[in-house]
Amino acid sequence: MLKLRAVRVKNALVRECMAEFLGTFVLLLFGCSAAAQVKTSRETKGQFLSVNMAFSVGVMSAMYLTKGITGAHLNPAVSLSFCVLGQVPWDRLLPYCLSQLIGAYVASGLVYLVYYDAIMDFSGGVLTVYGPNETASIFATYPSEYMTLGRSFLDQVVGTGMLMLCILCLGEKRNTPAPAELIPPIVAVIVLGISMSMSANCGAAINPARDLGPRLFTLTAGWGTEVFTCYNYWFWVPLVAPPIGGVIGSFMYVIFIEWHLPDPDQLENPSTLPTISDKIKQPSIGLEL
Repeated sequence: MLKLRAVRVKNALVRECMAEFLGTFVLLLFGCSAAAQVKTSRETKGQFLSVNMAFSVGVMSAMYLTKGITGAHLNPAVSLSFCVLGQVPWDRLLPYCLSQLIGAYVASGLVYLVYYDAIMDFSGGVLTVYGPNETASIFATYPSEYMTLGRSFLDQVVGTGMLMLCILCLGEKRNTPAPAELIPPIVAVIVLGISMSMSANCGAAINPARDLGPRLFTLTAGWGTEVFTCYNYWFWVPLVAPPIGGVIGSFMYVIFIEWHLPDPDQLENPSTLPTISDKIKQPSIGLEL
């Protein structure tokens, strides 16, 4: 064991990038494998909910795996939001994002190898983005036919905003913090809720790495440039909208919740904290007059 410790990576940034790579890899391996199984079996071995649940299990597993090293961002929109909030140094943003992107790309490649025969049988050997036998959506997200670019952008902003709004409170000791060991499954349930309620329009990417990594893989694996040009060059929406949504959701949390929580010194003396029941017991001056 001591010999193994000798090869421990000493550079903190390298360790953190390794964690973000592996965590995002695990997330995408669960999610895209489920998508491949559902798609190539024509929903005889799972349904749309199966994919949502698999991504959620991937989130939980990846968080338990890497939370002790980086906090398990797994998402450039999350990393950017934490940088904006001052919780992560800005010099970590680009390395984290690149690690997440590479992890998503490599996971997509492994899913392709595992499901190669099924994909070829389903598609007849023709890798396409459109049509009943398309397989590109196993990897990246694509909009429904009725969606416009503007509505797609809003969809991704809202979904990612909800993600950040709901996870920022989990470790807040001045509010109702979740036990640290239960944060991964709670975040997984939040992701499941978002994907079950907001994925019909665009697939609920809410994560630039989750979308761009697999999309780059399909570009290099035979699907061609159509993965970027289809649907009026829609690919930029899940790249740009989630970071904006994440920052908006973070600011909403700060403005509506964080600024109004009790100060740390008040927490040390809970008897001084005003409660709703205290105010109910206080007589109304206006009525007495």
